[in-house]
Amino acid sequence: MEILKIVLTIIFVIDCIALSAIILLQEGKSAGLGTISGAADSYWGQNKGRSMEGALVKSTKFLAVLFLALALVLNLGVFN
Repeated sequence: MEILKIVLTIIFVIDCIALSAIILLQEGKSAGLGTISGAADSYWGQNKGRSMEGALVKSTKFLAVLFLALALVLNLGVFN
């Protein structure tokens, strides 16, 4: 059981670093002056889920769920 705890802790640390990096890579939600001229309805605005920004959002959600699951498992007290 001690080996499993070490492996889960290593995965948890890697997840924390990756989650921090992906959050820092994302752009802010403020659209800037592009919304005044109607540029929000461009090709990139409509296909945001297929772009790099969409991939960052999806991976952020996945890593956040993994973070919460690992935090719960490591703190259950099973490994004591």
